[in-house]
Amino acid sequence: MNKTLESSVLIIDDHPLFHKGVADLIAMEPSLRLVGEASDGRTGLELAHALRPDLILLDLNMKVMDGIETLRHLRADDGLDARIVMLTVSDTESDVLAALCAGVDGYLLKDMEPKAILEMLRSAMHGRLAISTQLTELLARALRDSPLPRDPDAAGLTPREREILDLIAQGWSNKLIARELDLAVGTVKVHVKHLLKKLGLKSRVEAAVWAVNARQR
Repeated sequence: MNKTLESSVLIIDDHPLFHKGVADLIAMEPSLRLVGEASDGRTGLELAHALRPDLILLDLNMKVMDGIETLRHLRADDGLDARIVMLTVSDTESDVLAALCAGVDGYLLKDMEPKAILEMLRSAMHGRLAISTQLTELLARALRDSPLPRDPDAAGLTPREREILDLIAQGWSNKLIARELDLAVGTVKVHVKHLLKKLGLKSRVEAAVWAVNARQR
């Protein structure tokens, strides 16, 4: 096995038994390698800064610092380019929307089948969205009920922003988009920031769902 193909994983969760279960699950997947575990958000931030993992699995409800606050701190670190997936028991609309607005790359439920979780984690590491069907429908419903632009013309997106939005809708990460369009990752980030502002959205996941809904109208 070529070790360079492995993606490093950090778990931030305050349930010891769940740590063990996820560690065993990751050990079954050759493309993933567990490099650190934290039982609270503050320790998780320290490990994330030190280890620079490729993927962070983050619980929502934790003591000391909850998952949303931890996520915001992780996203504020420009030097950290990890994919961050929320793995939690909560499927409430407010929690899902809060996580997506804070910039999470995926939202998975702990009661999913292990095989399904691994499949979603593989998707996340390939730059695609990692979110269950039921939660995608929840998000789509929430967006339909909000006063957002109905199409790219109404939003005033530039041709480049539309191009990037199409790739976001396919679940592509900033790195993959930069490679595809021959742009710097920093340039892609600026375009994403601008298109999100024009659409009145706070995260790329929201933008992806919005784009799919716009096509179906």
